[in-house]
Amino acid sequence: MIGYVCIGTNDLAASAAFYDALLATVGGKRHWETERFIAWHNAPTSPMLIMIKPLDGQPATVGNGTMVALAVGSTAMVDAIHAKALALGGKDEGAPGNRGENFYAAYFRDLEGNKLAAFHTG
Repeated sequence: MIGYVCIGTNDLAASAAFYDALLATVGGKRHWETERFIAWHNAPTSPMLIMIKPLDGQPATVGNGTMVALAVGSTAMVDAIHAKALALGGKDEGAPGNRGENFYAAYFRDLEGNKLAAFHTG
């Protein structure tokens, strides 16, 4: 049902470097880009993650209570993407671990403060 998720950025070049390296951890590649946004996905029919400069020209801000969750293939992949985010300058928002029955997740913020999670179920 979800086709794409947009996250605002004030520095597209820095966001591009962060997400190129981070999403490569889970097979993500650039799919589409313009001077205003970059979109990544890991399969032709998978949802895209888009970093975008706001159309209204106002600064991008972090949404309180907003989070993007990346579904990954294993708990080891959750660990890897969390570690990669921190190595790239992201901030820890919750170390990898079990968050209930059959739900393993880690939480972090990107360079602009956007909150993301990586999770595996099963």
